[in-house]
Amino acid sequence: MIISKAAVLAVLRERGQNARADFVDRELPDQINTTKHGGLLTTLQLNLAELTDSSSAQ
Repeated sequence: MIISKAAVLAVLRERGQNARADFVDRELPDQINTTKHGGLLTTLQLNLAELTDSSSAQ
C-alpha cells in the first residue's frame, strides 16, 4: 500500500512530534510504500488505516 508522506507528517505534527516529522520528511519519499517502510511506521505508532483515510481525502 502507498500512503502520502504529507499524511504522516500531519499526524506527527498534530502529536507535537516535530523532530520525528522532520526525520520522516528528510528520509522518506513523497509516496511511502508501507511494505518497505512498515517497520518505521509501526515504530512511530502510526495507524495505517487512519493514514490511508487521510491520504484519500487529499
